[in-house]
Amino acid sequence: MSDTAHPLLPPGTPLLRRSPDAVQVGGVERDGVLVGSAPAAVTALLRGLDGRRPQRTVLADAAGDGLDPRAVAALLDHLRATGTLVDLEAADLLASDAGPAAAARTAAELPAARDPDGAVRWHARRAATVVVEGATRVGVPLATLLAASGVGRVDVRDDGVATAADAVAGGLTAADEGRARSLAAADAVRRASPLTDLRPLPPGAVPDLVVLARPWAASDPLVAGLRDAGVAHLVAAVRGETGVVGPLVVPGVTGCLRCADLRRRDADPHWPVLAAQLTAADVPGGSTLACWATALAAAQTALAYLEGSGSPAALAGTVELAPPGLVPRLRRWSPHPSCGCGGARPSG
Repeated sequence: MSDTAHPLLPPGTPLLRRSPDAVQVGGVERDGVLVGSAPAAVTALLRGLDGRRPQRTVLADAAGDGLDPRAVAALLDHLRATGTLVDLEAADLLASDAGPAAAARTAAELPAARDPDGAVRWHARRAATVVVEGATRVGVPLATLLAASGVGRVDVRDDGVATAADAVAGGLTAADEGRARSLAAADAVRRASPLTDLRPLPPGAVPDLVVLARPWAASDPLVAGLRDAGVAHLVAAVRGETGVVGPLVVPGVTGCLRCADLRRRDADPHWPVLAAQLTAADVPGGSTLACWATALAAAQTALAYLEGSGSPAALAGTVELAPPGLVPRLRRWSPHPSCGCGGARPSG
């Protein structure tokens, strides 16, 4: 490993004293690494791995504390091999420069943006742009989660005015009543992540993902425009007390929202009438738990898509979260032969 790497040990990593002369690094949820010499000095060294120092400085400081630099380098390499240690780039640290809270949050989030093989995808989050359509009880918490998780640009769009019923933990507050929803949502995102870019996209710019967190219809011009422009889009809403995440539509790869609508029509001739009523409804609903479960599931789906780190469950499908257990239920939506959107059945 290059001595210019900036090693970070996630602050939540357990450092456990197994005996007076041995310390265990991790080992609660997965196998730990046992260090059998100078446990107090090694513990101090590891707790100081905040990603701010290049490895050459870490090794020099370790030597000054009486540790063998070669043994320390071997330990760091072993921790990397087990996925315990993360190496940062200089740009990864920018998001932590807004103060101690931002620094702590960045240190906690960086390890989460990591593949099973250890590759860090934080840069993909930083470079991503997400538009959230709807400053709702799901949309605003979702936007704050994405911003706090490192997404570089989050734009919440809503032409409405906030009401007291829009308030939800992590989203709009009772004090936002009467304000423009979009401005209130921007304040909520700013509280979660001060350095997130909140500016609307310039004309012609294309986001990486659009989240539909407001009532929508398969015939909605916005939905059709996203499909035609090749922009990935994800549904995130609470209907009654059931959270609905998906489908995640990737134009040309999966079926579209019209495909799902046609499948519903095939299964229920009354669906068009029901869908029209759902679209017309603009009543904030859902318990705080249902809203947050939906926002969290949608954020996980969005991050997995943006990072390219896996196949999200909501890809061409719907994840439903119903109380009291909020156990996910998955429903698949394959392309409909009458749609003509060009979606292909996803593999797997």
